[in-house]
Amino acid sequence: MTTLDTRAKLIVDWLENDLGLTLISFQPASSDASFRRYFRVRHTQGQHIVMDAPPELEDTAPFIKVARLFAQSQVNVPRIHQQNINQGFLLLDDFGGQCLLEHLNTDTATALYQPALQELLKLQRNTCPKTTDLPHYDAALLEKELSLFYDWFLQQLLGKTLPIQIQQPLNQLLIESALAQPQVCVHRDYHSRNLMYQENGSPGVIDFQDAVIGAITYDLVSLLRDCYIAWTQPQLDAWVSDYFQHLSAAKLLDCSLETFIRWFDLMGLQRHLKAIGIFARLHLRDNKSGYLADIPRTMQYVEQVCQKYPELSDFYSYLQQNVLPFYQDKL
Repeated sequence: MTTLDTRAKLIVDWLENDLGLTLISFQPASSDASFRRYFRVRHTQGQHIVMDAPPELEDTAPFIKVARLFAQSQVNVPRIHQQNINQGFLLLDDFGGQCLLEHLNTDTATALYQPALQELLKLQRNTCPKTTDLPHYDAALLEKELSLFYDWFLQQLLGKTLPIQIQQPLNQLLIESALAQPQVCVHRDYHSRNLMYQENGSPGVIDFQDAVIGAITYDLVSLLRDCYIAWTQPQLDAWVSDYFQHLSAAKLLDCSLETFIRWFDLMGLQRHLKAIGIFARLHLRDNKSGYLADIPRTMQYVEQVCQKYPELSDFYSYLQQNVLPFYQDKL
């Protein structure tokens, strides 16, 4: 076993003395952008993942609640075998150590995205937004997320301030577009690092504890305009059009493809501005500077959408003059 810190020792104590497991190995598996981290534990009865969520920093209740909800919707999420709410420990299925991102390339993308999109369709089709008590992706939350870009990326990283006469119409456009869409269950971080590769079958879906009821294009744009990998426009067009057909057939959608693409684009812009703000915050506040490398790709998505829609011209002009020539010097 590795040298253990205080909380890791508490986990081992819980596994051995409370659950009665005989451990063979206990190794770090991963950490994420939050304060959660994960350990892979091999024992004489099998192999599992332990989530370590310090109660003073993280709440395991949303994860437990959403795991149950997604499982009921037949989404491939890890089962929770044991839990210690007071200490913030969960014993979970182990989906292995490889995420979808590690297997994605030009040759494999369509084959790997097909089951990922099937899992997403299950989530949207099988989860009734009216009977769950998940939070709603309302105007206040959408605006709060946009402020991450203005506060952390523009102001704190670059020392810039977006004029209010540009910010207000931008917020209004993106928020109104999100709220105009059919509202479904939204994973909220449905991308290639949160889908665990399974050699045979659907990917394992993780990191779903922030699920909400929100726009039908949100998870689709998270997956297809992923902050961690980019595709050509013809590939995107084909995947978006195909998924539109599936949504229409499932009677989750009643609009034109043109409208759906506009929703997809504007939802992506909101998400990518938020993501850029989060990447800046992880660098400035949490000393997790590796995420800075993902800003240029994410900013490219922002540029592409701004170039496409005339109503975004003022914001795009601001980016061209005040952000794009300078921001990479800060990364």
